Amino acid sequence: MYTRLNHAQPYALGLFRMVIGLLFACHGAASLFGVLGKETLQAGAWPGWYAAVIQLVGGSLVLLGLGTRVAAFVASGSMAYAYFNVHQPDGLFPMENGGEASAIFCWAFLLIVFNGPGALSLDRLIGARGTREPERRDQRTAVTV
Repeated sequence: MYTRLNHAQPYALGLFRMVIGLLFACHGAASLFGVLGKETLQAGAWPGWYAAVIQLVGGSLVLLGLGTRVAAFVASGSMAYAYFNVHQPDGLFPMENGGEASAIFCWAFLLIVFNGPGALSLDRLIGARGTREPERRDQRTAVTV
């Protein structure tokens, strides 16, 4: 059973990445374009408009798996900023201050930073087209004098 789970791990991580990226991009689109039941933010308004741009662009990049680790790092940082500067002054715990989404997105993106894009990503597709790494010589062979 564990063997099957280990083989499926890159696909599960890829699916996780896509879902988190899509949800994050939807938050940005809702704030920027007034869709999905949200009002449009005024262009250039600090910090909301800039956060929405990061959400839309970063979420889209993570969804596609393009520049995944960098995009996830920026997205994670923006959510940490949102939690500590917007939500935490209203209470210590996310349940008190309404910062659950910020906290979950922050940690989800940090997980993607450390685990990479998983399967089904443009990063892997582009990397597979590049030159293949030459076979390495066995390090254990004895050197003759």
